[in-house]
Amino acid sequence: MSDTAPMTYREACRQALIEAMEADPRVFMMGEDIGAYGGCYAVTKGLLDMFGPERIRDTPLAESGFTGAGIGAAMVGMRPIVEIMTVNFSLLALDQIINNAATIPHMSGGQFAVPLVIRMATGGGRRVAAQHSHSLEGWYAHIPGIRILAPATIEDARHMLKPALADPNPVLIFEHVMLYNDTEPFDASVNAVDIATAAVRRAGADVSLVTYGGSLKKCLAAAETLAEDGVDAEVIDLRVLRPLDDATILGSVRKTRRCVIVDEGWRTGSLSAEIGMRIAETAFFDLDAPLRRVCSAEVPIPYAPAMEDAALPQPATIVATVRELMGRG
Repeated sequence: MSDTAPMTYREACRQALIEAMEADPRVFMMGEDIGAYGGCYAVTKGLLDMFGPERIRDTPLAESGFTGAGIGAAMVGMRPIVEIMTVNFSLLALDQIINNAATIPHMSGGQFAVPLVIRMATGGGRRVAAQHSHSLEGWYAHIPGIRILAPATIEDARHMLKPALADPNPVLIFEHVMLYNDTEPFDASVNAVDIATAAVRRAGADVSLVTYGGSLKKCLAAAETLAEDGVDAEVIDLRVLRPLDDATILGSVRKTRRCVIVDEGWRTGSLSAEIGMRIAETAFFDLDAPLRRVCSAEVPIPYAPAMEDAALPQPATIVATVRELMGRG
């Protein structure tokens, strides 16, 4: 019998960090306000007292500097976890992530590995305006040499860090800001997840909803509404944005013969566009209807609550898109 108890997404992330640091003395953390303050989202609360300032390192507001320090530490055998407060701020470290972390193993002919994990919050919904609310993980998913993870469940938030730290190449973990307070039953008997495959979160026969991160629960809510209309939606949680699990995506689409991709990134040049093109290239003749996408509006994410809600994908928008696709709009 499994030992199941409620857990928040925040606590799942925190427990993963504690487990990693207890298991390996090479693991340490760097980031803004992660020590005495306990982290912007309280994920690292109490870790300074547990592990001390040598392993929980508060940094200046200098993303390029401390990300570069993390890369250097990884190259000489440490296992750093760099926390960047929000994905928008990671743009200050783009040179380090893309031109160094992702390329050094290749440019050195394999002489150096960069076993670095970078965690960052992503997404909108918290009413903190454009510079703290964008979903840029699709940008990073464009870059060879790094693995991109987007844990959307308590179980994934708890267990994805361990295999990420074991990867010899850089791994970026995107934690959606609207998930930290989510509470779900957590099965303590589960002690591992993979970082290679997508997951079918709801089986269905009529349409595939392909999504990730903070949009997963919106798709699941939309699927419940659609079920009242007699539409059986399958929900695919990508979980891993690079490399994409084509087999799971295509297997679902070939079964349902319809697909709506839900991506909080902007539509133009988005991850949804990449997924849609892969489906078109490989499974075009399996489709009974055109591919559809639900993405964020092509604007900087607004501050005002009503405007922010209107700019982001919502269950009602997903439902309306599926109904149109099914000829029930």
